[in-house]
Amino acid sequence: MVQYNETLTMLKELTDARAIAGNEKESRDIMTKYITPFADKVENDNLGSVIAEKVGDPNGPKIMVAGHLDEVGFMVTQIDDKGFLKFQTVGGWWSQVMLAQRVQVITRTGETIVGVIGSKPPHILSASARKQPYDIKDMFIDIGATSKEEVKSWGVKPGDMVTPYFEFTVMKNEKHLLAKAWDNRIGCAIAIEVLKGLKNEKHPNIVYGCGVVQEEVGLRGSKTATHKINPDIGFAVDVGIAGDTPGITSKESNSKMGAGPQIIIYDASMVAHKGLRDLVVDTAEEKGIPYQYEAIPGGGTDAGSIHLTANGVPALSIGIATRYIHSHAGILHRDDFENTVKLVIEVIKKLDRETVKKIMFE
Repeated sequence: MVQYNETLTMLKELTDARAIAGNEKESRDIMTKYITPFADKVENDNLGSVIAEKVGDPNGPKIMVAGHLDEVGFMVTQIDDKGFLKFQTVGGWWSQVMLAQRVQVITRTGETIVGVIGSKPPHILSASARKQPYDIKDMFIDIGATSKEEVKSWGVKPGDMVTPYFEFTVMKNEKHLLAKAWDNRIGCAIAIEVLKGLKNEKHPNIVYGCGVVQEEVGLRGSKTATHKINPDIGFAVDVGIAGDTPGITSKESNSKMGAGPQIIIYDASMVAHKGLRDLVVDTAEEKGIPYQYEAIPGGGTDAGSIHLTANGVPALSIGIATRYIHSHAGILHRDDFENTVKLVIEVIKKLDRETVKKIMFE
């Protein structure tokens, strides 16, 4: 049986937390608990993002390291007469990963009601319909109720948060960690561990470890948090595509779990800042930290909004290759998590005022 140390316990608490966009309290409280011992000050912006400040040189540049607190999930929109729930997806979902999956409905009082995503059975669909992905708008959530009145008596209302029901698990290969919400509690964990790693280290700047809100619905919390910080350099730490499962070609992704952090050179939200990218790559090679390049033309990260704040912020997205993102369960490699923490810390140690100025226009 796996013995849970402090790091595994933190990862379990972060991923088990229920927190979709606009309802990030559980993950915010857990991140605040873990990052506070390593920060000089912890604040929130008005949308609820966590901003933990660690001062090295008070006259140095401001460095932002941001994960996001929210996960993809659902919201109750209607209760029908028979007690079934209609729902809205919150964040991007692929219909084929949803049917027959267990979910948790969290009521206003905090009570958890377990349900399952249902649909018509395939036996009564036409042959052509059975060959098509089932439409999300025709799905519903069954919480075992018999009427609208019974659902209401349980405290369920439109607007209630619904999250995947899945528990953090260390797999047989103990480097492989299985959980919901790696997107993006792993980024929050990295921000915590970066501040922890800097606790007794000198660094020529002020570091902000952040857990921002509402990334999955348009990179919203990173906009407000960046405005509050006004950083000189920004890093988004998030998940990326793992290309090491059957059916994925090298044209689609070359990334492998365990091969090091992904340097995201391009995605749909930004072109990586060349000067910052080169510094990160040079640092990885100097310190012997494995890394891999990745381009994700069909997705974006909080770096996409960080880099557009005010007069512009040189920014880079660093990813953790993760299998089965935007589903009920993902898998990532613990070495990638640890190497990303090492890489970000080593880069931060180099980011003095002169270096920031030098890379600005490279």
